[in-house]
Amino acid sequence: MNLIDAPSPNFDPRTAPPTMIVLHYTGMKSGQAALDRLRDPEAKVSSHYLVEEDGRVFRLVAEERRAWHAGVSFWRGRRNVNGDSIGIEIVNPGHEFGYRPFPEAQIESVIALVADIRTRWEIEDRDIVGHSDIAPSRKEDPGELFPWRRLADAGHGLWAEWPAAPGAPIGEGEEGAAVFALQAGLTRLGFDLPPSGRFDADTATVVRAFQRHWRPERVDGVADGETRARLIALLRVSSLP
Repeated sequence: MNLIDAPSPNFDPRTAPPTMIVLHYTGMKSGQAALDRLRDPEAKVSSHYLVEEDGRVFRLVAEERRAWHAGVSFWRGRRNVNGDSIGIEIVNPGHEFGYRPFPEAQIESVIALVADIRTRWEIEDRDIVGHSDIAPSRKEDPGELFPWRRLADAGHGLWAEWPAAPGAPIGEGEEGAAVFALQAGLTRLGFDLPPSGRFDADTATVVRAFQRHWRPERVDGVADGETRARLIALLRVSSLP
């Protein structure tokens, strides 16, 4: 894979090896605008890589350094995951500027890049996530159009499908054991959602984030049977402790 060096000054030292990969979309009107911002010292943001729509891959920060891409974040007990992760920005205007499917050349480069990164670092499938997974109250990227299943089929990340679970959908305002079990499952997967048994606004936000990644056909924050079934299947296939 050919990399184009485009160094960014926005980084600092790591204190431990990276154990996660976080995928983003750029959410700007053009790839050049995103590249310029990620290299602007005044912006104080960066990523390790940027993947253009035509498949070109830019290297901005060395993997051994901490890039500033995640912000306030949480995944599987880790907070502010910049220090634990490698960030990949994928050029796409995002929900604000005309969200659209990711081109084939771009996805092929993302898959190749993720595979290459994993030859150097020990990164589990359950720790290949999106920005919306680690910051669900703030972020939507890379969003429901990103082909997470295809990435998993290539050997990178989690995916599972299962027949819809029985029972009525669970939504905001509901309480009880079913809500508690849902929250516990999402927490076990990696989200920051201490079980309370109350389906509040935070729970709906996390359910939407889950759906953007693992149930993209409908992103509404309601835990219907299919959403719950996919969560259960993910927990089973990944052998999460």
